[in-house]
Amino acid sequence: MDHFTADDGARIAFSDEGAGLPVLCLAGLTRAMSDFDYVAPHLCGVRMIRMDYRGRGASDRTGAATYTVPREARDAVELLDHLGIDRAAVLGTSRGGLVGLFLAATAHDRLAGLCLNDVGPEIERAGLERIFDYVGRNPAVRSHAALAARLPEVMPGFADVPEGRWLEDVRRHYHETPEGLRIAYDPALREAFLAAFEGAPVDLWPLWQATAGLPVALIRGANSDLLSVAVADRMQAMRPDLIRAEVPGRAHIPWLDEPEALAAIRAWLTACGGAA
Repeated sequence: MDHFTADDGARIAFSDEGAGLPVLCLAGLTRAMSDFDYVAPHLCGVRMIRMDYRGRGASDRTGAATYTVPREARDAVELLDHLGIDRAAVLGTSRGGLVGLFLAATAHDRLAGLCLNDVGPEIERAGLERIFDYVGRNPAVRSHAALAARLPEVMPGFADVPEGRWLEDVRRHYHETPEGLRIAYDPALREAFLAAFEGAPVDLWPLWQATAGLPVALIRGANSDLLSVAVADRMQAMRPDLIRAEVPGRAHIPWLDEPEALAAIRAWLTACGGAA
C-alpha cells in the first residue's frame, strides 16, 4: 500500500500491482481496496490499481462535505496523474460504478473502458433504503463470527455462497474491538450519503450516454434490489454492444469471482485492448 497527496492536502491510499493494461478498481460506498481481493487472483496481464476513497480504509478522513462522487472522481484522476497513466479501464463496484460514470462524462479521454458491478443510471428506492438503514452505523453484534452467522438471514438474495465467505467479508469491512464491531470508515459518510439523495432525483442517463466510444460491461446480481432488470435492459438498448452478465444467487453485490462475472470481465478486458 502507498499514498499520494490530493490537491487539497488529503492523503489517499492506493495499491499498484502487476503489468499490462491499467485497470482502476473503484470500490463500493463503505468499502476499501479489499473489495477486489476475490477477483484479483483471476485477472492476468493487467496492472491492477486500487484506491481507498477519502474517509475509508487507510485514506484521510476529510469530512462529510468531501465524501461526494465528484470529489472521489477527481481523486481518481489525480491518482492516475500521480502514476503517470494517461488512460485506464475502470472497474467500478456500486458507488465505484457511479464514479466511473461521472468520469466518462468529465474525463472521457482518461478512460479505456468501463465495467459496472451492479449499478446503473437509476437506483431502485428499495436498495437505497436498505443502505440508509446501515450506512455510518456500527453493527449491533459484537464479533465477526456473530455478524457472519447473521448474514445468510439478512441477505436473502444470496445462495450457494462459498464456505467461509461471509466471515471473510466481515473481517475485511469491520474492526473487532472490546466494545464490539466498528465500521472501517468515517461515520460522517452517513451524513454525506443522505444529503446526496435529498430533493428531486438527478437524471444520470446522460452519464451513461457519455460512455459512447468506450467498451462497456455490466454485471448484475440476479436478485439485486439496487439495479433492476428494466434499467439494465434500457442500458443495453442504448448500448447494443454492452457486455452483460447476470449472476445467479447474488443480490447487491456480486463478489466478481463468480464464473458469469469473470467471463464478462475477461471479454471486457479484451475489448479494452488488454489480456484476459
